Amino acid sequence: MIVTAGIGLRSTHVAEVEARRPRVGFLEIHAENYMSGSPALAALNRLRCDYPISLHGVGLSLGSAGALDTRHLARFKSLADQLDPAFVSEHLSWCGANAIYLNDLLPLPYTEESLDLFCSHVDQVQDGLGRQLLVENPATYLRFRHSTMDEAGFLRAVVERTGCGVLCDVNNLYVNAQNFGFDPIGYLDVLPASAVAEIPSRRAPLQCGRWLSDPD
Repeated sequence: MIVTAGIGLRSTHVAEVEARRPRVGFLEIHAENYMSGSPALAALNRLRCDYPISLHGVGLSLGSAGALDTRHLARFKSLADQLDPAFVSEHLSWCGANAIYLNDLLPLPYTEESLDLFCSHVDQVQDGLGRQLLVENPATYLRFRHSTMDEAGFLRAVVERTGCGVLCDVNNLYVNAQNFGFDPIGYLDVLPASAVAEIPSRRAPLQCGRWLSDPD
């Protein structure tokens, strides 16, 4: 197993990374910034010759009650096929319904019904991409009273049912632990360690990722 540290690549970083080629393990990008075929994609294609890419989505809305946006998924797949990323990830959340998108990643109730729906959407995305998806634990500011399981148990069940991986965001975990008064170490104990492939921290520009074999 290879463990490496990467950075979140933002538009203001691209020119410097191209010029300096810093010694980092991989580059994480937000998929939606590159799905329109912008000139930035050309730079990214040059960089991916030297760095593995972690492709992080924010718009698939996996937790939506309605159907997934298949056009968005097709654009996501097209980008993934071009970049051949080491990781592909999305969120345990929803952000839109009926072609209306909200500028936030919203929580969902942790019930058997929402688990069935979420797992169905994860299966659809993994089948569509032909790749494993990592699911990121969200930062949330409210909980639903009718939830029948906690977030860690819900996420573990998603992993067990779909074979997806986990992007374990330690900042989001800390925020939720503070908001809702639970033990973050206990949360981590529930997650299957073998499923955790990427560990970002928003308090620093570093991301940590692992591969079972060399990504090249």
